[in-house]
Amino acid sequence: RNHPNYIHFATVFVEKYKTKDPNLVKPLEQQMASARSFIIGAEAPDFGQQTPEGNTVQLSDLKGQVVLIDFWASWCGPCRQENPNVVRMYNKYKDKGFEILGVSLDRTKDAWLRAIEADKLTWQHVSDLRGWTNEVAQLYGVTSIPHTVLVDAEGKIIARNLRGATLEAKLESIFGKAN
Repeated sequence: RNHPNYIHFATVFVEKYKTKDPNLVKPLEQQMASARSFIIGAEAPDFGQQTPEGNTVQLSDLKGQVVLIDFWASWCGPCRQENPNVVRMYNKYKDKGFEILGVSLDRTKDAWLRAIEADKLTWQHVSDLRGWTNEVAQLYGVTSIPHTVLVDAEGKIIARNLRGATLEAKLESIFGKAN
């Protein structure tokens, strides 16, 4: 579902088979409707989840800033390996209107909090502690982590799955070089 041509190919498939086997294409039509809500250029679906302190943070609270929605978990090795780069990008661009909203796919609060502290993740974090069934992860079609969604100041999705040098290059193109 995250492939850029998914909707095109799924549409062709649905058109070809919808009269032959409607039951076959119905789940695909539902997936396509969901996928259209998080494609690049689309309005980022708003959501709200609780911080570790129990406050609700909504994506719309951050409108006016460029926001990286970072789907991760304490038990995800690749996520934890990427965190130093994300910290560096946050420190480099936070004073220019860049914000990160971490969405954890953890199931235990203690592990989540320990990872936030150990990795020095100083931005806002939310989770419903439901693991892979996290409501926001479902809303954004997340099927693997780390997974990121970059949202512009107007609330539109401008990129997905940026990490490492590609994240840095994209942020540099938005904010210019920072020290």
